[in-house]
Amino acid sequence: MSAVIAALPGWDWIVEPLQYGFLVRAIWVSAFVGLVCAVLSCYITLKGWSLMGDAISHAVVPGVVIAYALNIPFAIGAFVFGFGATVAIGYIKSRTRLKEDAVIGIVFTGFFAFGLVLVTKIPSNIDLFHILFGNVLGISQPDIIQTLIAGVITLVVILVRRKDLLLFCFDPNHAKAIGLRTPVMYYTLLLVLALTIVAALQTAGIILVISMLVTPGSIGYLLSDRFDHMLIISVVSSVFSCVMGTYLSYHFDVSTGGSIVVLLTLLFVMAMIFAPKYGILAQEFRQRSPQPLEEDSQKQQVVVDQA
Repeated sequence: MSAVIAALPGWDWIVEPLQYGFLVRAIWVSAFVGLVCAVLSCYITLKGWSLMGDAISHAVVPGVVIAYALNIPFAIGAFVFGFGATVAIGYIKSRTRLKEDAVIGIVFTGFFAFGLVLVTKIPSNIDLFHILFGNVLGISQPDIIQTLIAGVITLVVILVRRKDLLLFCFDPNHAKAIGLRTPVMYYTLLLVLALTIVAALQTAGIILVISMLVTPGSIGYLLSDRFDHMLIISVVSSVFSCVMGTYLSYHFDVSTGGSIVVLLTLLFVMAMIFAPKYGILAQEFRQRSPQPLEEDSQKQQVVVDQA
């Protein structure tokens, strides 16, 4: 039986990378990070916090540099500066007349620039390219442990507070009206967002992690009106892209993080065009074929499960 399987077309393409320990580690670590990012991506998409993820991912740079300089786990420095940036954004927004998008732009560029200054002035062996774009093929055992800890904490927090977070993201006014402490939900979501970015740094890097936090949820949002279905679609698309992207990076000798994000983007483009209800082709078809009034008046929204 094994001989028959080995003779199948393309079998070598699948098995060959599994002969190398560093590639096996890269595949399962990437899949785990893809799972964590996909789960949080659904909440970020509903909340409209894509730019917030961008801000936190850039703000962790000085934390990484300082952590290396002090010889402490980089995840600690990255988390402190990432979460600190969100606190700074909230403080500035509450104390000035500036809108949130302007505050986010000011804070994350300031933190990122400060990190670049530290990289050039603090003697270290930090490779800025790996910080920006990830290096999952060279991930070390301590980095794997840090990634697992940050990812597991994120998943546990979301699992415990999933209904409250969903209501906060979907309708914060209703959440406040029924007695939910929305400031707690606000900072809980920021907390897990910072942890997820820390978990994904080694896989995709600071730049590409933004796509892993936004694209899976966007794919699920285009393909389903139910949050549970959206979550499943998001996870499947993200994990598939992470695993297949790692394979492609090996066979074609290209960036692993880049391959993962390119695959995610291609899946998004396919969903955008071919989604049965909200795809471009479906919208064109509805415009050319008038529908009953009650169908035309339906609002596009994600249905929150009441159970």
